[in-house]
This record gives sequence, C-alpha cells and structure tokens, in this order.
Amino acid sequence: MIRIAICDDEKHMSDHIRSFVSDFFRKKNREISLRMFSSGEELLSYNGQIDILFLDIQMKEMDGMETARKLRADQFRGFLVFITVLKEMVFQSFEVQAYDYLVKPVDKKQFEKTMERLYASMQHKNASEDSLLVQRGYEGRIIREDEIVFCEIIDRKIYLNLASGEVVDYYERIEKLETKLDNRFYRCHRSYLINLKHLKGYKNGTAYMDNGKEIPVSRLRSKEFSGVVLQYMKNI
Repeated sequence: MIRIAICDDEKHMSDHIRSFVSDFFRKKNREISLRMFSSGEELLSYNGQIDILFLDIQMKEMDGMETARKLRADQFRGFLVFITVLKEMVFQSFEVQAYDYLVKPVDKKQFEKTMERLYASMQHKNASEDSLLVQRGYEGRIIREDEIVFCEIIDRKIYLNLASGEVVDYYERIEKLETKLDNRFYRCHRSYLINLKHLKGYKNGTAYMDNGKEIPVSRLRSKEFSGVVLQYMKNI
C-alpha cells in the first residue's frame, strides 16, 4: 500500500492531480490510499504516514515551502513533489529535499515522466535500508543508515562517520538520535553509537569497526554488549 497525500487549496487542482495519481498506480497494479488536504496547517496536524506528497507552493496562510520545512523538521521522510506556477521557487526546493516539481497547469505527460522516475526511486529506496534525515539549519540531507559506521558526540554535536570515509556533523542529542535508528545500532558508550553491521571484532573493551576505527565499550555495557552482538548475528 502506497500512502499518498495531495495538499492544495484549489479543489479543481487537487482533483486533477488525484485523477493522474489514480491512473498512474492503476497501470502499475499498485494499491494506494489517497488523502486530500486543503491547507498546510491541516496537513501538519495529520499524524499518519505519507510516502508521496504533492504540495502546492502558493497557498493562502502558510505556503507550501514553509509547510515543507516544518514537515522535514518533524522527520518527514517521504517523496515531496511541489506543484507551482513560479519556476524560480524551484531553487528553494533543494533545502527541503524536494524530489521534483510540476508546473501548473500540470499536463499528464509531464506528470507521468516525473512519476516514472519517482516510482523507480521508490523501488530502490524500499530495497535499500532505512534512511536518516540530517538537518543543518535550512539544509537537509538523507543518509542511508547502512552507510553509517558509528556516531560520536563531541560538545553537543553529532559526528556521523560514514563507510565512504566522510564525516557529517550536525547538532542533535545522542539520546534523540538513538530513538531514530533501528536495532542495528547499539550505544556502547555514552559518546558512541555503533552500527553492528560494520563491527569486525570485540576484545578487552574495544569494538573494532570495518573502517579501521577502534571504539571504546564502557565497562558497564560490556556484558550486555556481548549479548547484543550474539543476538544480532542470529538475526542476520
């Protein structure tokens, strides 16, 4: 089931997009659920999951760009497609990780071209691991969790050490990050969260990661750590 939302304060435009969406997924033989919202405020008050969001930029009260910023800040990870009459607004769309934009009046050919690409990206995303949205001011970046070897906290800043060798830093509490990551990640020390997928070995209070880094495991957690590693190995 693919959960789709359309947010536009013009009903005829919402209905237009709804008809295109229904036709597209009918041809793909995929079941969908569709929700319509007539304002950014209404959309933000919705607590359900959304996989694809079509969002009008020019709306009364809260516009689509502000709505998108708030959604991303609230950990919305779905695909975002803007509907707009102003092409110049597109440059701002990068900061909220918009997948694409549709220029009004939206024609079916333009819609299907965007949706074919989005659908292919969705298949790839579903086949890959979960992702983490890292927010730095108005900039955002989506990082696949399996790319993260370990996370370190230094002076209120999180440092994500990636398999590529890159280190991404941003402000967040490690306790909050811990709740976002799945059970591949273990808090082996008050300053470290490690990805068990990248663990190569463990000896005398040190975790050896596959990128060559050595991470301390606190004495208090060493016994529990061995059990967590064994459980993880069983579930692979």
